[in-house]
Amino acid sequence: MTIDNPRDRRATRRRALAAALGGLLALASGGAAAQASAWPNRPVRIIVGFPAGGGPDVMVRSLAPGLSEALGQPVVIENKSGVTGMLAADAVAKSTDGHTFLMTTGSSMSISVHTLERLPLNPKTELAPIAAFARVSLFLVGNAKLPFKTFSALQAYARQHPGRLTYGSPGNGSAPHVAMEMLKGQTGLTAVHIPYRGAAPALQDLLGGSVDVLFDPGIAFEHVRAGRLHLLAVASNERSPLFPDAPTLRELGVKDFDGGTTHGLYGPAGTPPPVVARLNAEINRLLKTAPVAAGIQAQGAEPTPMAPAAFAAQIQRDSERYGAVVKARGIKE
Repeated sequence: MTIDNPRDRRATRRRALAAALGGLLALASGGAAAQASAWPNRPVRIIVGFPAGGGPDVMVRSLAPGLSEALGQPVVIENKSGVTGMLAADAVAKSTDGHTFLMTTGSSMSISVHTLERLPLNPKTELAPIAAFARVSLFLVGNAKLPFKTFSALQAYARQHPGRLTYGSPGNGSAPHVAMEMLKGQTGLTAVHIPYRGAAPALQDLLGGSVDVLFDPGIAFEHVRAGRLHLLAVASNERSPLFPDAPTLRELGVKDFDGGTTHGLYGPAGTPPPVVARLNAEINRLLKTAPVAAGIQAQGAEPTPMAPAAFAAQIQRDSERYGAVVKARGIKE
């Protein structure tokens, strides 16, 4: 005779429930995989967080034709500037069509998250890093009419003329601003900040003599080559192939100085891993093609193909480094 044991009945129900849940999860997983394999099934939209003609805009537009061909769908570029790229980031984070992505600067993701008092989103939890495009270097340049042509001469000039040296930037909280404050903190250099609304007007006043030096994000090269500006140092780990004779600040004794940021592509949090992997692979392939690489290098940047996890780790390292500078120097936008 079989005895009906309540404990056995409960165990049987638990096993049945586990089997049912396992089946549902398998079906869901299969459906997600099938959906991702069919992606994209409509035009892919990339929102750039800055105006047309800027670094991130130029970079993504150089890749768009090749990316469109690889994906078999049009790649549509839109510009949505504002709040140092955060308006575009918020729009992408809230998108639900599975075909909308963000192209933005490293400074937006690594610096503005510390300098802005109010953020419309939390990039760490609401965005998924997909692919790095380029590591953007900064170039310390000075007006050629001033009596210094090297970084050491600049330091001597600042010591001999306390309170006189000025530096321009594209604005409070910009990468050139934070980089100069980082340099001042590490070297004791004294210089008065003159913020502008963009890199171009800051460069114009440098050429006109209204400010003495600035960290150039890659728009002053023609003036350096023409002799109107002196390139004093490069704020990156390695020398720039565009100016191989220009030393890095590290070579000049500024320990571990890196003023670079990484531009890249992001999707909403929860973007399916197969979609992330496909976009990452196609972008990395295009970054290695000669025309795309040359276009990026012409802006003083270096193509940086890397896996999504490596991209996320680079952004995190930059964020920690710049966050410490922002806090120590009291920088706000």
